[in-house]
Amino acid sequence: MSKITAAITGVSGYVPDYVLTNKELETMVETNDEWITSRTGIKERRILKGEGQGTSHIAVPAVKELLKKTNTKPEEIDLLICATTTPDMVFPATANLITAEVGAVNAFGYDLQAACSGFLFALATGSKFIESGQYKKVVVVGADKMSSIVDYTDRATCIIFGDGGGAVMLEPNTEGFGIQDSILKSDGTGAPFLHMKAGGSRKPATIETVQAREHYAFQEGQQVFKFAVKGMADVSAEIMERNHLTGEDVAWLVPHQANKRIIEATANRMGLDNEKVMLNIHKYGNTTSGTIPLCLWEYENQLKKGDNLILAAFGGGFTWGAIYLKWAYDPK
Repeated sequence: MSKITAAITGVSGYVPDYVLTNKELETMVETNDEWITSRTGIKERRILKGEGQGTSHIAVPAVKELLKKTNTKPEEIDLLICATTTPDMVFPATANLITAEVGAVNAFGYDLQAACSGFLFALATGSKFIESGQYKKVVVVGADKMSSIVDYTDRATCIIFGDGGGAVMLEPNTEGFGIQDSILKSDGTGAPFLHMKAGGSRKPATIETVQAREHYAFQEGQQVFKFAVKGMADVSAEIMERNHLTGEDVAWLVPHQANKRIIEATANRMGLDNEKVMLNIHKYGNTTSGTIPLCLWEYENQLKKGDNLILAAFGGGFTWGAIYLKWAYDPK
């Protein structure tokens, strides 16, 4: 019997309509377009507006489009994993809200939280359900409404983050395509440098925590940058080395879109030309769990069956990792 691998058989994405430009941010905090662009590579980001709109309202359109593209009936989905740092609510899981909204009545679902590495962790997890032979159709979602936890008076964070997300379908493959290898890591000693101070069980919400603006993402940029450059570059080089890949063998690097300089450093370490690096940070900023599926969605028509892809991410916590996969289908 041929070995079963988990292959991506479809990808979709969704971004809100509202565009928050660097020019508009100049009216909110002391910054300017040149300062933001030179340090991050970001020109604009999307923001989900409207009362009662949460991460599920980003994920549901992406999943519906995914089902349409892959000719999948909602009731055929076995499992849906939602990687998110900004769930609609503490409970129920955003995954459960998504499955209900799309009509996936036979699927079980749960959320996975690993900050910006969430989609990678969820993809690796979902692949195991396919490889074991237990399930045939697994949907992996990466989506975040970062505007809900960003302080728009804090220049260190408000310039970086945006809202958006995407979804992929995982199905069994016996031709050698799909996920080949993964390296996933975490180190909780990095928590002080990128975290939310209040809102969890350690420090529940009070009038004092709200007044102290402790329900927003807090980041020490220099420390995070230093760890991210090393983490993403090291793990990407490691997964190439142990799978005997050179820069020439890799068709695409699919990097988490946190900072253009981090992406460039990772590509350099891998020996990749810029033409082989997926990049959309200038349009969407850092959508946390949403960046990698959004890249796959935007570049889908450039991917060819058999292409070697390296997916790499680094997130708060700290969390980081890389996945090596062989693309399973040609553009349609």
